[in-house]
Amino acid sequence: MSNAPENSAADRPASGTGPESGARRVLTAFLNSPFAGMSPWIVMALVTGPGRFEEAAASALALSLLLVVGTHRRGSSFKLLELFDVAYFAAMAGLALFASAGVIGWLEQWGGEMTNIALVAFALGSIIVRRPFTLQYARETTEKELWTSPLFLRINYVITWAWVVGFAVGAISGAVGDLVLDDSNNFWTGWIIQIGGIIFAVSFTEFYPDYATYHAALREGWLTDETPQSMLHLFDWVPGYVLAIGIAGLLTEELSAVAGIIVIVVGAVGIKVFRQLTTAFDARLAQTAPGTSTKA
Repeated sequence: MSNAPENSAADRPASGTGPESGARRVLTAFLNSPFAGMSPWIVMALVTGPGRFEEAAASALALSLLLVVGTHRRGSSFKLLELFDVAYFAAMAGLALFASAGVIGWLEQWGGEMTNIALVAFALGSIIVRRPFTLQYARETTEKELWTSPLFLRINYVITWAWVVGFAVGAISGAVGDLVLDDSNNFWTGWIIQIGGIIFAVSFTEFYPDYATYHAALREGWLTDETPQSMLHLFDWVPGYVLAIGIAGLLTEELSAVAGIIVIVVGAVGIKVFRQLTTAFDARLAQTAPGTSTKA
């Protein structure tokens, strides 16, 4: 999940990087993305439940430490998000070990909302202190001379705001589940909406760099080989997600058989329709775009 423009100077690995196996490339791409720092929070959400707070906190802390060690062994810089993971889950693990049964029960009920709020505070705080947390991940795949360019910095500020929005959607959804529905594990507020917010942030991280680079080139008169992309690309995950909701709803019996089948059909049809619309809009943009040429 690089937030530097693809196939551009801002996206080329630093010199001296040797060839990598497919598995290593996948691992490198994962560790160089904000999703790596998010993985302990996902583990916490998956494992936590009545009577399982200790296991959830310990699992999330173990993964956080593994990520930090892996980052160090690869020679990469420590990421603020990963260090924040270690600090947060170490505190949670400490509470799990030493807190009273009453506190543990409270954490089992409100721990999910606490993590959502913590993520919002972290991402927003990184913007306030003028160190958007996505910068550290983007620099892993960007040549050093571009780190201070206004475009590179602006892209990362905007992407970090997208993560603030994604985290805030999760926090608001979780609050509705906890405070209004009194069900922290509600299918919609505890899972579907929260996961959707994260997928949106991931999609925006993938989409925006090329989009911003292309439009900056148009404004400034730069030579560019970037191709224009429709804004529909930002939402091309939605039909597939609708399909997944239908399947999950049937498997968990949160949707009736009829409702689940309808949602699955809507998602499957939506994938094809969305692909056709995206192709058509991209073609129209390509026709109206100024002539392109190889970058200098």
